[in-house]
Amino acid sequence: MFPSDTTVDVRDRRVAVLPVGSTEQHGPHLPLATDSVIAWTIASEIAARYPVRLLPPIQFSCSQEHADWAGTVSITASTLISVVTDIAASLRRTGVTGLVLVNGHGGNYVLQNVVQEGEGLALFPGRDDWAFAREKAGIETPAFSDMHAGELETSVLLHAHPDLLRPGYESSDHLAEDRRHMLTLGLAPYTSSGVVGRPSLASARKGELLLAGLTESFGNYLGLFDLGTA
Repeated sequence: MFPSDTTVDVRDRRVAVLPVGSTEQHGPHLPLATDSVIAWTIASEIAARYPVRLLPPIQFSCSQEHADWAGTVSITASTLISVVTDIAASLRRTGVTGLVLVNGHGGNYVLQNVVQEGEGLALFPGRDDWAFAREKAGIETPAFSDMHAGELETSVLLHAHPDLLRPGYESSDHLAEDRRHMLTLGLAPYTSSGVVGRPSLASARKGELLLAGLTESFGNYLGLFDLGTA
């Protein structure tokens, strides 16, 4: 997951996209790097269509709610803030005037504040972007229920990285509609497998359509930086 651009390739790119993922459990069928892979995949699709600079992904973020499972690695919110703001400042010094954080992990709540407090920053996908893409793809599980390692995430990997899936997603469905104390207790009280969603409904076609919907939505973000689309 590394871009192949040289300095010559990116010298006129004034908007950059930064994939932000995580390293955390995703049940028995998806890899620890799932959120990073998804963020990278979305950002790569964007970079293939629009005149933006694709940055390497951040692969560690705020995954404390998954600490009960082996393989999860977290950093603090303050560390993530520092990393993102340092990257944004460095890019500005080299002429990049807009930075879009392509977030693949729902627990990175702090990125909203980074964008809110910063300059020339945006966060993608937003709630409406996800809703549009989910409808376009025919995702059946409601967004709240499809929280982790469910229909959406499994569909993206089935389409873009089927080699990363392990067997068993067809029988891993688990719903946990009442998760009101997850921030305090973590996710473990609500699922023994780490899955919250219905991965059995996933398909490669849904993953393809979802990515297409998100890529389409991104066109609205370039206007924030007074640039046209390709």
